[in-house]
Amino acid sequence: MKNIIILGSTGSIGVQTLEVVEKLSDKFNIKALACGNNIELLKEQIKKFKPEFVCIKDKNKINDIKKEFNNIEIYYGEEGLIKLAQIPDYDILVSATNGIVSVRATLEAIKNKKTVALANKETLVMAGDIVIKEARKNNTDILPIDSEHSAILQCLGKINNPFAKRLWITASGGPFLNNTREEMKKFTVKEALNHPRWSMGKKITVDCATLVNKGLEVIEAHHLYDFDYENIKVVIHPQSIVHSFVEFNDGSFLAQMGVPSMHIPIQYALSYPNRFKGIKSDSFSPFNQKLEFFEPDYEKFPLLKLTIECGKEKGIMPAILNAANEAAVYKFLRGEISFLDIEKIVTKEIEKTNNIQDPGIDEIFEADRLIREKLA
Repeated sequence: MKNIIILGSTGSIGVQTLEVVEKLSDKFNIKALACGNNIELLKEQIKKFKPEFVCIKDKNKINDIKKEFNNIEIYYGEEGLIKLAQIPDYDILVSATNGIVSVRATLEAIKNKKTVALANKETLVMAGDIVIKEARKNNTDILPIDSEHSAILQCLGKINNPFAKRLWITASGGPFLNNTREEMKKFTVKEALNHPRWSMGKKITVDCATLVNKGLEVIEAHHLYDFDYENIKVVIHPQSIVHSFVEFNDGSFLAQMGVPSMHIPIQYALSYPNRFKGIKSDSFSPFNQKLEFFEPDYEKFPLLKLTIECGKEKGIMPAILNAANEAAVYKFLRGEISFLDIEKIVTKEIEKTNNIQDPGIDEIFEADRLIREKLA
């Protein structure tokens, strides 16, 4: 029985993680849950999974939870997330929050020598060098929840496989794969959120429409698997059946396939290196599957190229790109800018930034804060 902490329990990944845990209740136990503002859903989760600790965003809502659950220890804010990560008797911390709020808590779990199941992109995009250094120092596993990175792990067999040559990260191409730039100027929020394959949160769905999400995954793969950027490729695969593949030095390719469901990579991260019969065990058949692969159009989706370039530059550039993109995406979601304005805003901020190499975590957070305040 493994004890689990979930940061972001009321979000899409958090909810699906709890579905996996419920299915495999003889193998996993919920030690703690953390959420932002969805207190009503959190209460339902507390009733069902009976955690010993919870953390919420707003201190003023603690009494609301205490009225119903007076035997639970309640923390709040970013400091509360860090306190959860410092609890001694748990096995896996699932980092599934949006944004930067859980980055420090994830680092704390690594220092606490706990396995991290990572869904939060900011952790490696912003502070990958720092996080990986700590993980190696503490001999701690970082297991990806992303379907693409989970696929790579499953194909590699072990992270430092000496025979692996290239990583190929698949992308569905998003809702605008077959549209022109001229058509993309007019797309609405509703159209951008109409992803053809995956059901995700609004922000990441827009990131899939611009393909910036795939660039962020390239940065993550670089840190997770210690591959040079030149040996990490993006390939458009509209069917989302092959979740990524690995090319080996003898010319062989190994691919991981399955239905486009986050339950599978979530379960693999929790059960690694074991495999159990879970929610999606009987959901895929190889019959009548059409598999297509295309090279990305970097001119049509310039943020894909820019994101990878920022990863190569290292320093604070990935953090600047991430913050500018998030601010721009939320402007789009609020109807303040057009879809193509997202790339204009992000490109402008990158062009104006003087990089800082080998930044500390405080410098990274300060760079992030300044961009967010500027673009708010």
